[in-house]
Amino acid sequence: MSVYAIGDIHGGLKALVQVLNKIEVKEEDTLIFVGDYVDGWSESAQVIAFLIELSEKINCIFIKGNHDVWCENWLDSGHVDMTWYIHGGKETMGSYDGFSDEEKKIHLEFFQKMPLYHIDSENRLFIHAGFTSMHGVEKEVFKQTFYFDRTLWEMALALEQSSIKEDSPMFPNRLKHYKEIFIGHTPTTNFNHDKPMHAYNVWNIDTGAAFRGKITAMNIETKAFHQSDDLPGLYPNEKGRNKV
Repeated sequence: MSVYAIGDIHGGLKALVQVLNKIEVKEEDTLIFVGDYVDGWSESAQVIAFLIELSEKINCIFIKGNHDVWCENWLDSGHVDMTWYIHGGKETMGSYDGFSDEEKKIHLEFFQKMPLYHIDSENRLFIHAGFTSMHGVEKEVFKQTFYFDRTLWEMALALEQSSIKEDSPMFPNRLKHYKEIFIGHTPTTNFNHDKPMHAYNVWNIDTGAAFRGKITAMNIETKAFHQSDDLPGLYPNEKGRNKV
């Protein structure tokens, strides 16, 4: 049995299928998705339909990302958040053309059931973006932090460049709570990397699928990973989305 963490997807169904085929996922495996299933490429609704079907065959954990929150709100109320609309929401709404009200209700329920984080038996944390509480995710006051924060990753990167050791009083308490932390949300392509990045005990597996990058699936034990092709090559007539 293997456990894989899978980074941001952003409507790229072709890339998702490609990377799942590469890891040769089996029924006894577990897949932990770190969020942002929608917004970007043209197959967001199709991604959700695929993931619902996949979860009936394989143990899957679906963490909720910020784009998923926006899509959930739209499916629930019909309200179109303008920030969402210009950062992939327009394409996601278009992908639902032809879906029945009943199918949309099933997708809404899928989003509503998503946890904001997952902690496994080895004290590894899986979360879309990050958290700010020095006491860990259970003590976080503002839950939006779980899918919007970028400071956890920025802190981990800065720590990599410093000489601060874990026994120092200056060492950030946030990083002491978990054996490892797996995140998405902030593309590694922002740092000119198209592969996962590692800083202290944080693994960033968002390899820029929303833009010009790939979808990544990483074995959480071995850290071996597989990637899709670049998304623009799989969707040559599309642009992807703007950054947010």
